[in-house]
Amino acid sequence: MYRKHFSARATPQHQKIPGSKQVRNSAGGYAYPVDNWTRLDRFLILGTEGGSYYASEQKLTKENAQSVIRCIQEDGVRVVKRIAEISASGRAPKNDPSLFVLAMCSKYGDLQTKHAAYDVFGDIVRIGTHLFQFNEEVKGFRGRGRWLRRVNTAWYNTRPADQLAYQAVKYQQRHGWTHRDILRLTKPVPPDSEHNAVYRWITKGEMIEGTPKIIEGTERIRSIIEDTKTSARDAAKLICEYKLPREVVPTHLLNYPEVWEALLRDMPMTAMIRNLATMTRVGLIGPASQAAKTVEKRLTDETILKNARIHPIAVLSALKTYSQGRGLRGTKTWTPIQSVVDALDDAFYLAFKNVEPTGKRWVLGVDVSGSMTWGMVAGVLGLTPMIAASAMAMITAKTEKDHEIVAFSHEMVPVNISRKKRLDDVIRAFSNMPFGATDCALPMLWALENRVKADVFVVYTDSETWCGKIHPTQALQRYRDKTGIPAKLVVVGMVGNRFSIADPDDGGMLDVVGFDTATPALMADFVRE
Repeated sequence: MYRKHFSARATPQHQKIPGSKQVRNSAGGYAYPVDNWTRLDRFLILGTEGGSYYASEQKLTKENAQSVIRCIQEDGVRVVKRIAEISASGRAPKNDPSLFVLAMCSKYGDLQTKHAAYDVFGDIVRIGTHLFQFNEEVKGFRGRGRWLRRVNTAWYNTRPADQLAYQAVKYQQRHGWTHRDILRLTKPVPPDSEHNAVYRWITKGEMIEGTPKIIEGTERIRSIIEDTKTSARDAAKLICEYKLPREVVPTHLLNYPEVWEALLRDMPMTAMIRNLATMTRVGLIGPASQAAKTVEKRLTDETILKNARIHPIAVLSALKTYSQGRGLRGTKTWTPIQSVVDALDDAFYLAFKNVEPTGKRWVLGVDVSGSMTWGMVAGVLGLTPMIAASAMAMITAKTEKDHEIVAFSHEMVPVNISRKKRLDDVIRAFSNMPFGATDCALPMLWALENRVKADVFVVYTDSETWCGKIHPTQALQRYRDKTGIPAKLVVVGMVGNRFSIADPDDGGMLDVVGFDTATPALMADFVRE
């Protein structure tokens, strides 16, 4: 029987499906290539920090950069619009890839592309850190020209003076750049006396008439050199009076709860989430404390989360670290407050776009193979694609009552996870999973063997599948044929590579990007047709 050696219905994954558009993936198996625009989305949202099990960070970054160049050459204005859409709406965990691609647009884009980049520059480069990073990234593509001077000038001159002063004191130095460096290179003409006062303080350290109050407060708190309770109380008064950010507080005063209590009053959401462990360690956040109640109220306020562009990755990273009572770096420890852990759990789901239940039957397959335990999602230390995938699966599990969660590598892996489980429990469960080679066809084969009725299979994977006796698309078609159910397949890409197990020519299959905040809603719309 020659079909044993050559078949379009059951082909080993280390071989190409006859007549298909598959290409060899990094693991030696065969998968479908995603187009340049899909890869642009993956890069903007997932980044390439840490690389993957089969490809180094350098290799992934170079491959993605080449795809970005092709997109810019095809339609640079579309690239700029995509950067602005993903960055400004908070759909990406970090802004770093967007800044990198924007810098590439300034080099490889035509005149229309550069005009478009100028128009949305402030929407993408929102804070001082972004400005410093952009100016560092652009060094890899171009010199200091007129366009760069124009966008830098606009960034400083179009902001109200009090907001610019806040940026100047909070983000004083990043990535080898300071505001003084950029102002001296750009030489913007201040639009009014208030801006002139801010520029004078940045470049010369002088305070003149019209200097915003926050700069005065910054100078006053810097003069506190004693490390005493009295000094901490004085610092707390200055923080409240001038609404000072944490970055201007001398380090020796950050061990006092009264200082953190004053900071918490006007602390931005992102800073609050990052400093939960510190505020707990110094004793400000305790069981049933007022600070704990304040934190819980903010974390569970959907409007505040949306306005602050809090990404689920930021919440997940905080939850993972805070709940274990110790950081991945250093030796400092703390006792987690359970009510804060619960609030972080709620905040994770609230940070995604609202999803209406579809009422369909879902099988959620999480890839727990060895390659999924390597690298970092969005550059978050300790957040492997496998842990991120398990968290993403819970979003749909919380929404859809009729679902099954399964885990697989080269075999099905038992997993005891219900929709009522807290996220920190889910993370611990998946962190201890045994892992092996990758066979992404297993969820469909398992459902067929166990007579599980499913309208849609969702596979969270890096698509580096290679060890199965049948390709995932063939397994899905077999399931359709045997059950009579026109089941769909959604592939959630958890790594910024160019592979997918979804056949682009099959209208019942969809590629989406992991940890895009729009992904769960998009999946539900696809399933509803």
